[in-house]
Amino acid sequence: MAAYAEGTPCWADAMFADVEGAKSFYSEVLGWTFGEASSEFGNYTQAYSDGKAVAAVVPPMPGAEGQSAWCLYLASPDAKATAAKITANGGTVLMDPMQVGDFGSMLLAADPGGAVFGVWQGGQHEGFEKREEPGAYCWAEVYTREPAKVDVFYPAVFPYTAQQVNDANVDFRTYSVAGRPALGRMAMGPEFPAEVPSFVNVYFAVPDCDAAVATATGLGAELRFGPMTSPFGRFASLTDPQGANFSVIDPDTTEGEMPPLTDV
Repeated sequence: MAAYAEGTPCWADAMFADVEGAKSFYSEVLGWTFGEASSEFGNYTQAYSDGKAVAAVVPPMPGAEGQSAWCLYLASPDAKATAAKITANGGTVLMDPMQVGDFGSMLLAADPGGAVFGVWQGGQHEGFEKREEPGAYCWAEVYTREPAKVDVFYPAVFPYTAQQVNDANVDFRTYSVAGRPALGRMAMGPEFPAEVPSFVNVYFAVPDCDAAVATATGLGAELRFGPMTSPFGRFASLTDPQGANFSVIDPDTTEGEMPPLTDV
């Protein structure tokens, strides 16, 4: 049985022109250590927290140089079948399913709103070895300008059920797998400049949000939002020195009541 149910976020990685700079930054902010670069797979380098695999960094492929970005991978038992569902439901397959040695199979895609995500069919590498603890992946949200389209897309591709937050001031819903929240969806409003495209925002857990923000900004990151305390934790959104957006969250520091949800 696969470690992650279909549709569950199971891995994250990012391309950086300056891999050593990225390693130095995230080791300071998130406490990561790094393994040896795998020359067979484009110098793909895994990051570890407490000795457990939590993410990876890699230099860009020739011709793919551009702004760095974190990519979230959703678990699939059959990457080829998922690719077909993506295309059939208005998404775009950006990179066809590709076997990565004995580790598994991957593809890259964009949802109908343009947010890019990955799909991972685990083999020897099933995904995160640690989650929802300091130094590890904690949560992710699809920020989109096309909420109506993506709300049809994701439950058609993955076995999601959806719930909408009952709040007139925000258009937010969660997609769940087997009753457990897997992914958030936030509609982008006028507070986002028109040039900002739809994207997937990845949250990493930290023991102290304010300390993580201070460390990150001291190393050249830009604070985009927060820190703010919510019912889900105290969080902040940042852009790292190479342009990759990410968020940090202390899930143990909370404030307020959980918002009511409605099945949709």
